[in-house]
Amino acid sequence: MSAAQEPRPRGRRWAAALIAAVLLAAGTVTGTGVAAAESNGGVRVMPLGDSITEGTQVPGGYRIGLWQRLAAGRYTIDFVGSQFNGPGSLGDHDHEGHPGWRIDQIDASVSGWLRTYTPRSVLLHLGTNDILQNYNVAGAPQRLSTLIDHITAAVPDADVFVATIIPLANSGQESAARTFNAAIPGIVQNKASSGKHVHLVDMHSKLTTSDLIDGVHPTSGGYDKMAAAWYAALQSVSGSIGQPGGGSSGGTAIKGVGSGRCLDVSGASQANGAQAQIYDCNGQPNQQWTPTASGELRVYGGKCLDVYNRGTADGTGVIIWDCNGQNNQQWRFNADGTITAVGANKCLDVPNYSTANGVKLQIWSCSGADNQRWTRAGS
Repeated sequence: MSAAQEPRPRGRRWAAALIAAVLLAAGTVTGTGVAAAESNGGVRVMPLGDSITEGTQVPGGYRIGLWQRLAAGRYTIDFVGSQFNGPGSLGDHDHEGHPGWRIDQIDASVSGWLRTYTPRSVLLHLGTNDILQNYNVAGAPQRLSTLIDHITAAVPDADVFVATIIPLANSGQESAARTFNAAIPGIVQNKASSGKHVHLVDMHSKLTTSDLIDGVHPTSGGYDKMAAAWYAALQSVSGSIGQPGGGSSGGTAIKGVGSGRCLDVSGASQANGAQAQIYDCNGQPNQQWTPTASGELRVYGGKCLDVYNRGTADGTGVIIWDCNGQNNQQWRFNADGTITAVGANKCLDVPNYSTANGVKLQIWSCSGADNQRWTRAGS
């Protein structure tokens, strides 16, 4: 992307999205499909499940109340998924809720969705249709366990919140649901004990059958109870939704001394391979970098500043990539303001001493010149 093609500062784009949401508040947004246009560079959260995630009977479902709580808490969140629905009062309509789908059906597609959207957190409420369809109910806990394994394999740095399913009005189905739910704490504990970022959400106890509109799906009040439970769970796990005020935990801007512009991810992209560049400082999440004890510079929570293809030559490009602990993702801040790429032993460099918006960064033999010197916010 050339400098001329670089989007205007993302703060304006996000403000426009909020205005559009207000204008739509009286109506309902409908339709299905990829809705990446609502991406705002915030922490990616994937609502994953069946019609209760989609919001059958109350379009948008729990996502409405959850979005409103996140916005009120000043969290910058990007709901992600291939599906799209809900009212104008829901600021981001993307999700991965599929009415009528069982655990095995979600499992068949989940790895692809996760590779596409790379969520930082996943909200999983699934299993109701296994009960309703009487589909090998005894095997449902094992299917759920396998699904969780596939999620954690695809996005190992993500926090996965696994909910017990909400009550069902039919007594026989509710009995089966309780048996299924009883297995979930042990499944979650097993994953957590093996080092996976998996967390239990006791959703069943938050609703009663009086919160159901049709014996299966919640009323608007029931969905709001789900929203409150999800919000409390997310707040309890550090980093799962970043920090109030936007971005990922502990992020700060890094400004080029020579240019006066900030280290920035091109196009506010969260895709592997998105290029690092300099751009007008604007405080958005794609300019918030978190140094870690292992030498990483993290952005969006789970992406790292990376030297392309582990290159060591002058002129090798600098990108973002899933954090993996390799030395091409390790950086050292030096006393003279330079930042050394540890694997290549070369410096983060603005080519040709440029100061223009959108100039893509590289590594180069360290010289200490202004185009290789950087300052951190507050330093």
